Amino acid sequence: QVRLVESGGGLVQAGGSLRLSCAVSGRTFSSYTMAWFRQTPGKEREFVAAVARTGGSTYYRDSVKGRFTISKDNAKNTVYLQMNNLRPDDTAVYYCAGDRGATMTSRSGPYEYWGRGTQVTVSS
Repeated sequence: QVRLVESGGGLVQAGGSLRLSCAVSGRTFSSYTMAWFRQTPGKEREFVAAVARTGGSTYYRDSVKGRFTISKDNAKNTVYLQMNNLRPDDTAVYYCAGDRGATMTSRSGPYEYWGRGTQVTVSS
C-alpha cells in the first residue's frame, strides 16, 4: 500500500520561505510522477507543481513560477516543494499526490495517491 505523508508546513511572514516534504512508502517511488496541489476553504483544489519520474522535468502553475521549486529524491522516496518569497495568497492546505503514469498533468483526477495535507499560512 502506498502512503504519502507531508510535513514542513507552518506560519511564515510574507516574503519568507518554507520547504515542504512528502515521504512516500513503497518500493516503486522512482516510477511515480509526483505533484503538489493546494486548497483553501470553499475553493477547488488547484495544481501547484509537478515533477517527472526521474526528476528531470518540472511543471508549474504560472503564479508560482520563479518562486517555488519542486524536486524529487528517488533514493529517499521523498518529493519536496521549496517555496520562496511567499505571499498571503499562497495560504492553503498543501497536498502531495502521486501517479504511476508518465505524464505530468495539472488535473487532479489522474493522481492515484494523496497525502492528508499540511497547512501553510502566510501573514501580511
